[in-house]
Amino acid sequence: MFNDFLSAFILLLLVLDPFGALPLFISVMQHVAPGRRRLVALRETAIAFVLLLAFLLAGPRFLQVMSLSQRSLEVAGGVILLIIALRMVFGRADAIGVSNSDNGGEPLIVPLAVPLLAGPSAMATVLVHASRYPERLLTWSAALLAAMTVSLAMLLAAERLRRWLGDPLIAAIERLMGLVLTAVAIEMILGGLKRYLLGSS
Repeated sequence: MFNDFLSAFILLLLVLDPFGALPLFISVMQHVAPGRRRLVALRETAIAFVLLLAFLLAGPRFLQVMSLSQRSLEVAGGVILLIIALRMVFGRADAIGVSNSDNGGEPLIVPLAVPLLAGPSAMATVLVHASRYPERLLTWSAALLAAMTVSLAMLLAAERLRRWLGDPLIAAIERLMGLVLTAVAIEMILGGLKRYLLGSS
């Protein structure tokens, strides 16, 4: 049980990529009053958690309604993860498709909750694992909560982490995470193709 939790926690932490989120988070928070930044970070993380939890719990039913097979979602999720991972490895420039321009107000849902935290890769990951291991929903829910808590802690300490570690080291850690996530993505794609070739659902 603990091994399942630890594996899910590490995977979700890689997908959420809080280190990669630091530059955009710092940029967006520059337009928020200092006294509101902690509250905004907490609110956006909570929104992302609720959204991903909904995808996790409703994953199998969603597949049934949309007439999607587990193998097709597994390959699609793997492809999305691979794209995100490659952008992490070779540079994050606008990797989540969000401009850093000043919108003149404090962010609500976009771009911090979605797609910075609850992006396509995170949604695909929880959907795939909810459909593949429906008996482990409690474990995945706990892992998601733990990963979100770590992400929130890192975002709250964003400025401090950036000063301590420096931009080069943060970029190096993100590239390392990207390498690991690339292997996870390939494994998902191969798993989906194997199910297709063997004719399993």
